[in-house]
Amino acid sequence: MAADHEGAGLASSLTDLMTSLAVIFILLLVAMLNNAREQAKTTKSQVLERLQDALKIFLSQGVQVDSDPKDPLGLLVFVPEDLLRFQQGKSEIPPTGREFLAGFAPRLVSTACSAELRGEISSIVVEGHASSEGNEKANLQLSQQRSMEVVKDSLTVLSSLPGSIAEPSALHGCFLEFVSATGRGSAEPVRNDAGQEDRERSRRVVFKIRVRSPEQRLFERQASVTIDHRAASGSYVQDRI
Repeated sequence: MAADHEGAGLASSLTDLMTSLAVIFILLLVAMLNNAREQAKTTKSQVLERLQDALKIFLSQGVQVDSDPKDPLGLLVFVPEDLLRFQQGKSEIPPTGREFLAGFAPRLVSTACSAELRGEISSIVVEGHASSEGNEKANLQLSQQRSMEVVKDSLTVLSSLPGSIAEPSALHGCFLEFVSATGRGSAEPVRNDAGQEDRERSRRVVFKIRVRSPEQRLFERQASVTIDHRAASGSYVQDRI
């Protein structure tokens, strides 16, 4: 009987120990996530400040840099259509628009790809928008084509910047890592104070820049610790052979 009681007591102690360890682990995980969230907020503010400073020369032309109200980790760079000057119903960027991108793209990308910010950014999405005029299916396709043209022309500009003769410029490669293009048609019109659609402002291109999420930061931190531990013990090298 005594042995049974001792065994039951030991099992109970082990259960209590495992429960305590689980609670400690959860508390540590919550603390790490909260820390990562605060770090992400701070980083977002830093990226916003840097972009606003780098692109302030375009402010008088209508370019705006702000937080994304729909995404706590997102930033928006608005480019009015009149700076790209697409012809009605067409996606080709005319010479005046190419001239704008020749100055705008290097400033935007060099800031995002700087040593200070490159590791903090998750993605750059070039998003095309249209007004409600015309057929919605055609507007959706047109906004997608225009965003693709902006990406392609920006890459052309970046590849012509000083760099290795054999390789595209460093900014070209960095932009390719981050960028994607999409079209929203007239799904998100810009409205005036009276709640009516502002058709001219609705026809726009938006660069959506997103900083890394707390989950990404936590995962990368854990992966780094795991690799360091395995490398120190020699298991990482053995697994890779």
